[in-house]
Amino acid sequence: MKKEQEIERNYAPKQEQPQPHGEQERSSNNDSYPQHTGDTHGTETIQPSILYYGTPVLMLSTLNEDGSTNLSPLSSSWALGDCLVLGIGIQGKAYENLIRHPECVINLPDASMWKQVEVIGKFTGVTPVPEAKQQMGYTFCQDKFSISELTPQNSIEVMPQRIAECPIQIEASVQHIRIPEHTPYMAIVEVKAMKVHAHAKIISGTNKINPETWRPLIYNFRHYYGLGAKCGENFRAEKV
Repeated sequence: MKKEQEIERNYAPKQEQPQPHGEQERSSNNDSYPQHTGDTHGTETIQPSILYYGTPVLMLSTLNEDGSTNLSPLSSSWALGDCLVLGIGIQGKAYENLIRHPECVINLPDASMWKQVEVIGKFTGVTPVPEAKQQMGYTFCQDKFSISELTPQNSIEVMPQRIAECPIQIEASVQHIRIPEHTPYMAIVEVKAMKVHAHAKIISGTNKINPETWRPLIYNFRHYYGLGAKCGENFRAEKV
């Protein structure tokens, strides 16, 4: 409790301190101080339908009821240390599987794999397909490895299989799942990395990924990019 009170106190809005007589007058009259009179960059207030502002794509392996592996493309994640946080829709198979079996593999494709990601992205492992997903064009697929021509590879620490073609594969255990009150259609999933696999061509020295050879696939407002030119686009992308 003491720590919580400390945090609240540290982040409480600061009360404006009264300035000595003459200070306010000097601040308002001194032209040497920067004057913020308006928008100098021509920005506009907008309400975009999506906020996929450019993050790496991942394909999440989770365990189905029959022991097979489901694959779910995601673009909402971040990592710090061995902790990773994922954003997952609660109507998908990934959420259902993680609730039942709290293990996964975070497979990170490179930019050359965007077409395989897009193939998987049109399917769901949930049957019957929820009406909301039907309206968005999703259909059911049990074996996403076959439909995308990707290769399953057994994991070491967890039961869901890895994707052999992905240059980085992170086996992980789920630590916490919560559904935020402000956004009740998605789940925030915290996982802990258990084992990291990487293709030899992107390894530089001991336990290091070479940023010169690792080229993640970036999801930029439903369009696919590498670290350079555009690769392609999602089937639900808005035309530009």
